[in-house]
Amino acid sequence: MHKIPESVLVVIHTADLEVLLIERADRPGFWQSVTGSLDSPDEPLRETATRELFEETGIVADGAAIALRDWHLSNVYEIYPVWRHRYAPGVTHNTEHVFSVCVPRDIPITLSPREHLRHAWRPYLEAADRCFSSSNAEAILQLPRHV
Repeated sequence: MHKIPESVLVVIHTADLEVLLIERADRPGFWQSVTGSLDSPDEPLRETATRELFEETGIVADGAAIALRDWHLSNVYEIYPVWRHRYAPGVTHNTEHVFSVCVPRDIPITLSPREHLRHAWRPYLEAADRCFSSSNAEAILQLPRHV
């Protein structure tokens, strides 16, 4: 089954703008925020963001203490050639919807070992510099406007 070329990006941060980055298992050295595609074309974006946040970090966005913030921002980007085989033939671009979530710095992080190797907290400017994805880096740089 092919991936749907529509996804979410969830920037996880603390109140003082430290950002959680996770390192991809399939590409060591590639650091990013939580990302993931819709499971079905009609899956609500907030549901996708909540699911991916939990699957990749173990963080539960309960809507109260930990609430996702929808930035109402979408980025369209070209899918890296190394990952295009996951999509239907001819699909070259993805639409990414940006969310963020503010969490306590000491929140437990449980990575999905098949997806990520390790995590690191970094000040937001350093985190943006470390991201391999330009849309992820740009979202992190916009973080002060969305807290």
